[in-house]
Amino acid sequence: MTKYAMTPQGQYHGPLPVRDFFPMPNAIFDLGLTAEEIAVYAFLMSCEDRRTYTCYPSYKIIGKAIGKSKNTVIKYVGMLEDKGLISKHKTFVITDNGKAWNGNLMFTIAPIRSAIDVHYYHQMWDRKNIQYIKQPKRKKRR
Repeated sequence: MTKYAMTPQGQYHGPLPVRDFFPMPNAIFDLGLTAEEIAVYAFLMSCEDRRTYTCYPSYKIIGKAIGKSKNTVIKYVGMLEDKGLISKHKTFVITDNGKAWNGNLMFTIAPIRSAIDVHYYHQMWDRKNIQYIKQPKRKKRR
């Protein structure tokens, strides 16, 4: 069965283009992410190569897409890295005369299952390390 897109007037306009969509795992909403972290993650998912799970946008491009500054994007990318959702690696470009230049960062989207495992591990670790409040000892009267 072929699906068709509808225009606002209710007319069918041909098949839905598959290239205009990207999958977003439902479990992403169970990880306690902020709206900005979800926005950065969603943008990286939309840029991702489905075979290699990598993408190469710059911080500036990500910021422009989600309406945030470069420094804010750097902060949220770091938070996503800490939560195990993505990893980033430096890339280099070698010119014709042999000079090496910095390229864009290569972002790798981690499998959602590993990110959930990291989330549960952090929850368990925080629970084990709860500091109980000790009541101060009373001084004896003489």
